[in-house]
Amino acid sequence: MAELRYFEAVTQALQEEMARDDRVFLFGEDVGLVGGTFRCTEGLMAEFGSRRVRDTPIAEAAIVGLAIGAAITGMRPVAELMTMNFAIVAMDQIVNHVSKMRYMFGGGVKLPLVIRAPAGGGTQKAAQHSHCIESWFVNTPGIRVVIPATPYDVKGLLKTSIRSEDPVLFIEHENLYSTRGEVPEEEYLLPFGVADIKRPGRDVTVVAWSRMLPEALKAADMLAREGIEVEVIDPRTLDPLDQDTILSSVARTHRAVIAEEGWRNVGVGAELAARIQEHLFYDLEAPVQRVAAADVPTPYARNLEKLALPDARDIADAVLKITL
Repeated sequence: MAELRYFEAVTQALQEEMARDDRVFLFGEDVGLVGGTFRCTEGLMAEFGSRRVRDTPIAEAAIVGLAIGAAITGMRPVAELMTMNFAIVAMDQIVNHVSKMRYMFGGGVKLPLVIRAPAGGGTQKAAQHSHCIESWFVNTPGIRVVIPATPYDVKGLLKTSIRSEDPVLFIEHENLYSTRGEVPEEEYLLPFGVADIKRPGRDVTVVAWSRMLPEALKAADMLAREGIEVEVIDPRTLDPLDQDTILSSVARTHRAVIAEEGWRNVGVGAELAARIQEHLFYDLEAPVQRVAAADVPTPYARNLEKLALPDARDIADAVLKITL
């Protein structure tokens, strides 16, 4: 296997799918000549030309609107939003059109489109560029929400997303782009709705996604030195959600911690905690614990940003609360 950085795995997936299917084209702010804010589309305009890799104005509603029209007419557009927060500008297009048109037309139209968006804090981009708002879209029926944390997962899931007949919101964390991991040189796809047990353990289940996955693995290493074996599960897709793998793990460990970078109030963690309680109430030996960002806009100041965002120490403390 080759070792790739996260952003290189994104580029590879895009390049392979564009070479495989000439209906696939990319567009967004600075994706062409610049090669993307995070280098994810570097070299693709030179390879495929300006007809298939298009720079757009700063107009997110128009970007998503273009994706909708292209998908309806048989293309497979991949639209990039420069940051996940800018999806707010295109909420009408995403929530009222992308997620609902196939249903409202009785299946008469399909929307095989992908919206890629980097998300997350930790880079001092302040309150309008630093949030994980995946819960807003998980709450919206009709759109797949994919949120991989490793180079292997991002490549396999992005290729699956581009081939999907459903619209996909594909979320990439900014702090993961430089991380490295093994990626097979042969082609592979990863299915939606299949979680991955990143580390087996017997004492407590930690469910974490996106940037919180490496933080959960760090916490597991810390706790292992104290004799506590943590099982770490990455859902990889939040819609569809692999509920069975999570419940099976918690049924064995009898304890659960859910770690997300999004806000705690009405977050994805709240839904997962509710499902665990509904299905495994009598199996639990302690209350489900939740780790999340503070319910404040992400501060610009580095020290305050660090306090607002969860990390490995927060996860370890949550585990200790229910295991000691």
